[in-house]
Amino acid sequence: MTDMTPMVIIVLVVVVVILIPLIVSRFLTTVDAGTIRLVSRFGGSTSIYRGPGKAIEVPLLTTSTTIPSKAINIDLDIADQTADVDRAGVPKPIKVRVLASAIVSVGDSNEMITTAANKFFSKPAQEQTATLSDLLTSTGRRAVNLLSHDELFSSKAQRDAPEAVRAAATVPVEEDDRLALIIKGACSRELQDLGLVFNSLNIREVQSEVAEARRRQSAVEAKANADIVAADQERRAREAQLAAEQSINDKQRDLEQRKAENAATVAEAEAKKQTALAIQREAELKATQIAQASADAARVRIQAEAAADAEAVKVRTLGAAQADAIRAVNEAISQGGNAYLALKQIELLPQITPAIAGALASAKLVNISSGGDARGAAGAATDQITGVIQTLLATQLVSGQLRIDAAEQAPATPSSPDTSGIDAGKAGKR
Repeated sequence: MTDMTPMVIIVLVVVVVILIPLIVSRFLTTVDAGTIRLVSRFGGSTSIYRGPGKAIEVPLLTTSTTIPSKAINIDLDIADQTADVDRAGVPKPIKVRVLASAIVSVGDSNEMITTAANKFFSKPAQEQTATLSDLLTSTGRRAVNLLSHDELFSSKAQRDAPEAVRAAATVPVEEDDRLALIIKGACSRELQDLGLVFNSLNIREVQSEVAEARRRQSAVEAKANADIVAADQERRAREAQLAAEQSINDKQRDLEQRKAENAATVAEAEAKKQTALAIQREAELKATQIAQASADAARVRIQAEAAADAEAVKVRTLGAAQADAIRAVNEAISQGGNAYLALKQIELLPQITPAIAGALASAKLVNISSGGDARGAAGAATDQITGVIQTLLATQLVSGQLRIDAAEQAPATPSSPDTSGIDAGKAGKR
């Protein structure tokens, strides 16, 4: 018995752990979003739970049901006559067909939720749709009988596009939609009896002969307006194109003008450059000529100075040689005495005799002797001839000395040896 106690405890724990979640899950029921959970307890009381959330339910002691809380969209096709009259006040109804969509939903109060669950959602889905369609269509026909064609045609819902109307299905009823106001006022009681409320009415289309004519007129006007807009756009596009072309032409003309101006500037700059180059070349030529002239003048001056120096040297040399020759002759005469002079006279006598004879023949000599010179005119003549011979000797000596100096300054070549110096030397020795 003691060994069985732990097993019993384990079994009880397992049972409790498994059964408690099951019991709790049976007591708490999930209510999804967009749904309403109605729970009725024993004794007739009902609790309403709106999703999302949890609903408390006791098995065997409560009953529950779920209804949708989403809006219900019903398509309406209303065909009837309007309340139009002519100018005389005589009724002149217009056959119309109104295509619209009505939106209804469950009321917010608990009473209306309970009523909707009992009277409306208790029916099959097809019967629910048929009930709402019949109710709203009959109410819409009564509303059309109370309105004129223009009121239907010019309503705000009619002016919206069908896509915009369907997108705005949840927009509340507005005051200028008279058809929606009439339908809401007429069917509110019937919908309330079903636990529903009327939210909005969206008119998608109004069909009639007048509406068709107006639609065609609107289409023509729209096309005309579109053509006008297209023509205006085309005109503006053409003007823009012409303006762009004009701007391009102006820019092209400015570009060409700038090119011409730049070309003229470049040509002027090139001309100035050529002029500057010509001036530079002329200046260089003048500088070259001046430098050449200066060089030529310097060369001529140097040559002249060299020639003058050479001539001065020659003159000085010749004078010095003559002086040396005369001194040499005088020394020879002084050393050799009359014997050397007589010998030279004998050697030169064949050369000078013809000249002396000719000179004596053509000249008239007058010799005046003074003093007691016993030689007389013949002795004076002899002295004069002796002076001439001395002069000739001195000249020969000078010429020979100059040739010797020239030979020493300029080395003799093997092909043409210079013997004039040797001859002059020999003559001097003689």
